Amino acid sequence: MTPNAALQCVLYLVLLVVVGAPLGAYMARVYEGQSKLGNRLFGPLERFMYRVARIPADIDMSWQRYAGTMLAFNLFGALIVYVLERMQHVLPLNPAGLPGVGPAVAFNTAVSFVTNTNWQAYGGETTMSYLTQMAALTVQNFVSAATGMAVLVALIRGIVRRNANGIGSFWVDVTRSITHILLPLSVILAVLLVSQGVVQTFGPPRQVSLVQPLAANGSTVSTQTLVVGPVASQVAIKQLGTNGGGYYNANSAHPFENPTPISNLLEMLAILLIPAALCFTFGAMVRDRRQGIAILAAMLIIFVPLMVLAIHAEQAANPALARMGADAAGGNMEGKEVRFGITNSALWATATTAASNGSVNAMHDSFMPLGGLVPMWLMQLGEVVFGGVGSGLYGMLMFAIVAVFIAGLMVGRTPEYLGKKIEAHEMKMASLAVLVPLFAALVGTALACVVPETKRAVANPGMHGFGEILYAFSSSSNNNGSAFAGLTASGMFYATAQGITMLMGRYWIIVPVLAIAGSLARKKYVPPSVGTLPTHTPLFVFLLVGVVIIIGALTFFPALALGPIVEHLALRTM
Repeated sequence: MTPNAALQCVLYLVLLVVVGAPLGAYMARVYEGQSKLGNRLFGPLERFMYRVARIPADIDMSWQRYAGTMLAFNLFGALIVYVLERMQHVLPLNPAGLPGVGPAVAFNTAVSFVTNTNWQAYGGETTMSYLTQMAALTVQNFVSAATGMAVLVALIRGIVRRNANGIGSFWVDVTRSITHILLPLSVILAVLLVSQGVVQTFGPPRQVSLVQPLAANGSTVSTQTLVVGPVASQVAIKQLGTNGGGYYNANSAHPFENPTPISNLLEMLAILLIPAALCFTFGAMVRDRRQGIAILAAMLIIFVPLMVLAIHAEQAANPALARMGADAAGGNMEGKEVRFGITNSALWATATTAASNGSVNAMHDSFMPLGGLVPMWLMQLGEVVFGGVGSGLYGMLMFAIVAVFIAGLMVGRTPEYLGKKIEAHEMKMASLAVLVPLFAALVGTALACVVPETKRAVANPGMHGFGEILYAFSSSSNNNGSAFAGLTASGMFYATAQGITMLMGRYWIIVPVLAIAGSLARKKYVPPSVGTLPTHTPLFVFLLVGVVIIIGALTFFPALALGPIVEHLALRTM
């Protein structure tokens, strides 16, 4: 890693913590109803939404009711997205006259955006109308992010409450997440992005003259059609909500989505800002800031070495080019924007897959084998190294429950976490939450390797093609949404199979998490004793890191060995 690259990484991480700490404290006050600033600025909008929806603001739901309400709300959102996609050709705000979306892709997209995955089996600018982009996709960017944050807050209440039957109100948690946090931050970021040149308009596509006419198919092309639209508003929430779905097919590599180094830095910060800040929120709500700092430290211990590995792999010369006599001293610039270079491309790839964001500013498929392994494995760890807004932290807390259970077995006593006994029910639910995404990713990959349709969908057969399939199902089952190119995922098999894995990776985790929240809320507080494992110390941090890495390594190392690892070795022996 060059000194310049190291300086950029340090600056990024410092800014992340400096901005994340006060934001985390603010969010804790919001969820506890104690934010004077938030109540003064955004309280009227919150109360207006309660009146319109006729929802009582003081309801306290059991975990079963909380989960049922969340599932019904998300199902309704998926149906709205599906209908808008299918009917967009007869709806307004479609200046390009785009047709309705086919049923397979519409299903895949509806599931994708409702589950906060934002996997895109289509080209946004040539498939979705302005109305669909705004009323369907952008709205779900807010709602799906708020759902993850609400579930996390419910889990924290379960840890904090004693002898209680309720874990809060889903409606209140979602509404506050949107009105007090996501919407204000998105407005600020959208204005900053517009100042950098990100497009925001309802105007039709523009015809512009080329500086230099091009010869194509025996004729001369002198004009180009530039697709525009309400881009900045979608980009802001896609990053802040760890959604990742781009307005354009090229995502944040497109100059209309990400035109300058400043916009690039702002968007990268937005990707990890709320997931990092929620660690401080967790510490504040459990009344022990050391707990949140310990979780954040565990995330950084995993994140930083993988970030360094990705940058190093991309800055190293391609040995195949070197053997051909080409000058590869500049590193691997294939698939990267010269506006951002290697460091910002590899840093973005690490951040976007550490979070369940999935947006890209470079082509992950063109990374070196080890450079591509880093984002793939970060997803396979369960999207808990920062992870999605809310979902990353509640996923990491599932690993924390497993870690304290293992520690309890070592010393021969009932494990405890923050004053609550961890018993058989909690371990079953935590194990389910940890293992379901891994199961979905591996089973989906295995099926894709034997179904005849997939052979035609893979443009690069062999070890790299296997890596593309493994990446696709790792992305969908962990609700990330990024992809290796070279895989045509719009066919019936991939659209359906990935839709199923997205649902498994989202709701088969949320429901066990809420079950744990309800179980812990009913328990009494157990004061710490000499036999209690402190969960804020370096010992616990490294135990937690070890559990995350060991589960991820043991589960996916055989598959990775057939893909990027063997590709890396082959590149050096060809």
